[in-house]
Amino acid sequence: MPTLHGRTIIISGGSRGIGEAIAVRAARDGANIALLAKTAEPHPKLPGTLYTAAKAIEDAGGQALPIVGDVRDDTSVEAAIARTAEQFGGIDIVLNNASAIDLTPTESVSMKRYDLMQDINARGSFLLSKLAIPYLKLAENAHILTLSPPISLDEKWFQAGHLAYSIAKYSMSLVTVGLAAELRQYGIAANSLWPRTTIDTAAIRNVVGAELAAKSRTPEIMADAAHAILTKPSTEATGNFYLDDEVLAAEGVTDFSKYRVGGREEDLQLDFWVESRTS
Repeated sequence: MPTLHGRTIIISGGSRGIGEAIAVRAARDGANIALLAKTAEPHPKLPGTLYTAAKAIEDAGGQALPIVGDVRDDTSVEAAIARTAEQFGGIDIVLNNASAIDLTPTESVSMKRYDLMQDINARGSFLLSKLAIPYLKLAENAHILTLSPPISLDEKWFQAGHLAYSIAKYSMSLVTVGLAAELRQYGIAANSLWPRTTIDTAAIRNVVGAELAAKSRTPEIMADAAHAILTKPSTEATGNFYLDDEVLAAEGVTDFSKYRVGGREEDLQLDFWVESRTS
């Protein structure tokens, strides 16, 4: 079975939720994982910190390097890349996980929140990927994986009124499109991964709607899907917009019940920008 043993991954965010789940799954293989995140102290409304995530990684069998930093800051990201490469002897995988969400309609959203989403989602993904490229060129099976949706310009995806958030997430997806084309010649893969359904995270409970938690899947489905992508040959899998359950179905998974928080499969809430299987 393909493994991430000995591979080095740098993740933006990762102190909780999907990012932490992906890190812990990789750690079970014996991966080295650097976490670049801001949450060094407990947050009153958010579970976990950089250090609790690092402990979970080490408990799972991986090596953790917690780095307090801000993906919006050039110097901070440069230092994180340098520390990761020095600690583990290189960088094999970049995971663009950090993301800000605000679903306020255009008329009401503040430009401060707009800029925050652009800086973290779009600029942060671009910056972390850009600075890692020299190390990825030296890696044997290099991947950049960005947690962003497939791009569709269908008007229905904008009727909900969260244009600012849509622009920020689609910008992350454009990073995938561009890097896949630009880095293919070096054997570096660039892909995006997105959940078919809502995932039970702090963002769902605190921003989108706590009632959706029971209609969601757990972060582990994204972790298993990311693992499947990151263990593929980088020369064979690039420029794709993957959905989590499609990735796992291609790996032979037929029973997804273990990923449900509760309820029935047909009651699951589709995530933003995802079509129903029957549409």
